[in-house]
Amino acid sequence: MKNKLFLAALLTLICAASTIICCTKNSNDTEADSLEQIRQRGTLIVGTTGDYRPLSYREPKTGEYWGFGIEVAQKIAENIGVKATFVQTSWPTLTEDVLKEPQIFDFAIGGITITDARKEVMDMSDGYLQNGKTILCRKEDESKFKTLDDLNLPTVRVMINPGGLNEKFARANLPNAQLIVYDKNEEIPSQVAEGNADVMITEITEAPYYVTADPRLAAPLLNAPFTHGEIGVLMQKNKPELLAKVNAVILQMKQDGTLRQLHEKFGLVYGY
Repeated sequence: MKNKLFLAALLTLICAASTIICCTKNSNDTEADSLEQIRQRGTLIVGTTGDYRPLSYREPKTGEYWGFGIEVAQKIAENIGVKATFVQTSWPTLTEDVLKEPQIFDFAIGGITITDARKEVMDMSDGYLQNGKTILCRKEDESKFKTLDDLNLPTVRVMINPGGLNEKFARANLPNAQLIVYDKNEEIPSQVAEGNADVMITEITEAPYYVTADPRLAAPLLNAPFTHGEIGVLMQKNKPELLAKVNAVILQMKQDGTLRQLHEKFGLVYGY
């Protein structure tokens, strides 16, 4: 009886050890094969909001994506040896979509600011575009808004898109203003121009496009943003090969002038 109990216990230990080894191996294989899986699939699947001109925009009629971040993603895909395809995410669901299992895309791109909070639960690439919080307002109102104190008044209507860092910034810094949450980020500039809000909290990467596109708008604090940061690529942790590849492509684009050309193409200030 004792021998049978001993053999049963031994077999249990062996099975448990085998399970641990197999699980460890499969986990490591997933990490090591991430780029190879993308190559075998033949496409790099990229999540993007498609509502952030000129970084990521989806044309409503055609469904085609264009923008600074879109072209960066295409360069990464080209370097891997595949084509890029784009799937839509949103600012409120961005983290959830990146972490979703099974994955719905390989990484996310397009106006995503590098933050410590994001890096705690996900990985972010090196920065490829400098960024900072600023405002859009009507041309006739640009002399009114020079500081945060000028915005933080009960008479000022500030429009923000939900779920992103712009909303967090507004709620943290403008408690006295009238905050208006508007679901479609790409429509907020026209809402301001038409008088349905006084100010849009936006980024220095986005503001120049709208000022150029609509002469009714101004960005009086474009050269004096409230914050300073960088935009990068967002992905799940434990994908060292993919992260290294993304960073290598960003570095190459900085060194060979491709990144500067994209800045010039989309009217953005080059800071590298």
